Amino acid sequence: MPHAVARLRDARLARSAKPFIARGSRTPRCARCRASPSHCLCAWQPHVAAQSAVCLIMHDIEPLKPSNTGWLIADIVADTHAFTWQRTGVDAALLQLLDDDRYEPFVVFPGEYAEPERVVSTVDRVTGRRPLFILLDATWTEARKMFRKSPYLNRLPVLSLQAEVLSRYRLRRSTRSEHLCTAEVAALCLQLAGDEQAAGALDGWLDAFTDHYLAAKHHRTPDPDDATHRALAALARP
Repeated sequence: MPHAVARLRDARLARSAKPFIARGSRTPRCARCRASPSHCLCAWQPHVAAQSAVCLIMHDIEPLKPSNTGWLIADIVADTHAFTWQRTGVDAALLQLLDDDRYEPFVVFPGEYAEPERVVSTVDRVTGRRPLFILLDATWTEARKMFRKSPYLNRLPVLSLQAEVLSRYRLRRSTRSEHLCTAEVAALCLQLAGDEQAAGALDGWLDAFTDHYLAAKHHRTPDPDDATHRALAALARP
């Protein structure tokens, strides 16, 4: 069964009045991994268990972009939910998820944009509920707007990550190297929640996706025996 981001992409395409043309979207792509068929990386997809859950609130066209990394999160974390952000409303299923007693929701966003009393830096597991990391999947400018204009998130704690790493993501440009892509943020959340294997798998999957994506663009063959591919192969299904 397609994962949540794939289903959201299909729904977005179904209601499109005209084809969406993104950079790189004219290139034939594997329907599963989104790399060029000549550089398909499905054979290396890791399969790991995660105790955490992820909720992606995606800006309208994010699921359509070949370089979107929310897709990679859904590849790794089985309990991933995806919704389109609405400027004047909210999906009832999203509200239901946020009220689900099985989850402990956290809005993942820099603490400087929230009231100090909402900001946390750790994930409390004593409640027995699964952490639900809510990620705003968009450009940085769009994400700030989404954070300000989503009142249904105002009652939730804001998890402010203290990342001491620079972004490794090379498929989109940012003016600030400390701005992490969505998959990098998710990996940090998983690590914070004690899901170390899932965090490592997601980091490796992002690196492999980036390598294959750029290799196809520059007519280069990825090295299937490098450290990243070997680590992923050890986690892939036989």
